[in-house]
Amino acid sequence: MGGFWPVPDVLAHLAGRWRVERSVRDLVSGDEGRFEGVTVFGAPRVEPLSEGELPERGLPQGGLLHEESGTFTWQGVARPAERTLRFLPGAAPGTADVRFADGRPFHQLDLSSGRYIADHPCAADLYRGEFTVLDADHWRTVWRVGGPAKDLVLITDYAREDREN
Repeated sequence: MGGFWPVPDVLAHLAGRWRVERSVRDLVSGDEGRFEGVTVFGAPRVEPLSEGELPERGLPQGGLLHEESGTFTWQGVARPAERTLRFLPGAAPGTADVRFADGRPFHQLDLSSGRYIADHPCAADLYRGEFTVLDADHWRTVWRVGGPAKDLVLITDYAREDREN
């Protein structure tokens, strides 16, 4: 695997089920953790909102729901872990507008060159993510988190388990 693999349409490329392996390293304490699980990029739900849910004001329709679940082990303790993100159609064709589950903005994503750098300020910390597509069935994210509250490196490898598109 050498170089980057250009992706003309992020949402079409990501659709499906991916095996996930993530390492987490605290650069201050030296502690290391590991997440292993799956991520499914699927169509968002279409059922009506349940009582108490807020409607998504001003968010574009369509996109993919990113649902990740697995086991996170930190300092020898394994716990179930999950997260949900929304990958919505981006401003330019083939790109994505990545949002947290509640609709708050996270970052943009454009893999047309096979590589993308995204920044996300979170309070006084800065998350800087590098996304690289290695081939049709493998991609990686490296998040470097720095600031007064955190000093972490998170490396996530994704391997396609199936092809829904």
